[in-house]
Amino acid sequence: MAGFGAPQLSTVDAAGLRLGVVATRWHGELVDQMLERALLAAKECSVTDVVTVRVAGSVELPVVAQALARRCDAVVALGVVVRGETAHFDYVCQAVTEGLTRVALDESTPVAHGVLTVDNLAQARDRAGLPESTEDKGWSSTVAALDAALALRAITQ
Repeated sequence: MAGFGAPQLSTVDAAGLRLGVVATRWHGELVDQMLERALLAAKECSVTDVVTVRVAGSVELPVVAQALARRCDAVVALGVVVRGETAHFDYVCQAVTEGLTRVALDESTPVAHGVLTVDNLAQARDRAGLPESTEDKGWSSTVAALDAALALRAITQ
């Protein structure tokens, strides 16, 4: 995690936007926290129309994100992938990143990549928006997706 250079987006006025959030069930304690923070961020941004979907793991995120992108103004994908002793980590991270990027471009809908890709659980805990965390990926991903949706709306109107 870089820890520097992040934009200072606390909230945006996204009233009237519809937000889709897809979150994994793997690493449930951390993802549940990230989801809670994402939903709070949406509320603080005046979003009242939120669709939440849970999926088994991170590989399932892109296809559900695509379905949400067809119905929502912005999508947030949340999950945790921890490096193991095999190349599986690399394949999952690449598939998720490429899949979410493709969805965003194909659907012209912001899709925030709120998937923690970490070496260990301590790094994940540090980014999951817990009281002791230094980062809050659920919150920041949500605000970034809503901010991008507002930018797209301004361009197309």
